[in-house]
Amino acid sequence: MKNFNVYELEGYKMGIGKGIILTLLTCGIYNLFWQNHQIKTVNFLLKRNELSFWKWFFFSLLTCGLYHIYYEYVMARAIIEIQSKYQFPIQSGSLPTVAIILSIIGLPLVVDAIEQKELNGIIEHIFSRK
Repeated sequence: MKNFNVYELEGYKMGIGKGIILTLLTCGIYNLFWQNHQIKTVNFLLKRNELSFWKWFFFSLLTCGLYHIYYEYVMARAIIEIQSKYQFPIQSGSLPTVAIILSIIGLPLVVDAIEQKELNGIIEHIFSRK
């Protein structure tokens, strides 16, 4: 088990309701901040720079959002890897598939909420093992 600063780790948790409400109230602008937060959380927990906000941002713009579908898949795979790394009980290995399907049918906000739930669960799991 990796040693984490409790206060630093706590800063990576985020309220799912907060993310959804602020994204809806700002017509999607807050989702940029939420994506950046999730990318930083995944990179922190993996202990490497697996994901890049600016790469996601620019490629999503250049491909009119198609890269975002792929990104949701990559993020979900990274979350599964983190769950395995910290011996977090994996509910289902189908998170990447669910992420792609929901993103394709126009529900990426639901994918963000699911991924944030998983990330928050991993952080709680790490706290419980201390």
